[in-house]
Amino acid sequence: MTPSSVVAQENNFLIPNATIFVEVVLFFIFLWVLSKWVLPPITKALAERQETIRARLIEAEEAKKSLASAEADYQRALADARHEAARIREEARGQGAALIADARQRAQEEAQGILDEARRQITADRERAFGELRTEIGAIATELAGRVVGEPVTGDAEQIERYLADSTSGSRVRTD
Repeated sequence: MTPSSVVAQENNFLIPNATIFVEVVLFFIFLWVLSKWVLPPITKALAERQETIRARLIEAEEAKKSLASAEADYQRALADARHEAARIREEARGQGAALIADARQRAQEEAQGILDEARRQITADRERAFGELRTEIGAIATELAGRVVGEPVTGDAEQIERYLADSTSGSRVRTD
């Protein structure tokens, strides 16, 4: 072998030499060290993280179900509150209508009472005015009769009032 062929064999990486065996042994030792002391804590941390994620997913599902249940309860309570509010409004309308009807009835009764009192007062005032007019008319008639006759006429006040009552009722009764 020529010296250049020996150098070429030593520099050729395709020809195995003793370093490859050392590298393979070191590689397996490195793998063993990794699997003995490095990978177990990493595997444990990954397992814990996966368990935590799994637990949070379960909690999220439960929270989602709880939220759906709470929302359904809220919608039910809201619907009940709306029905109750509508019932209260209708009840208030009914009470308001009853109060208005009652107030209207009392106002009509009071107005009727005022009208009745006014009619009684008018009737009493009319009777009093007729009585005063009869008295005055009787006095004036007596005075006029006295002037026509030329001497004072004395008449019974009752007779004059009967005459006036007969004349106002439309039936004159002559007494000859």
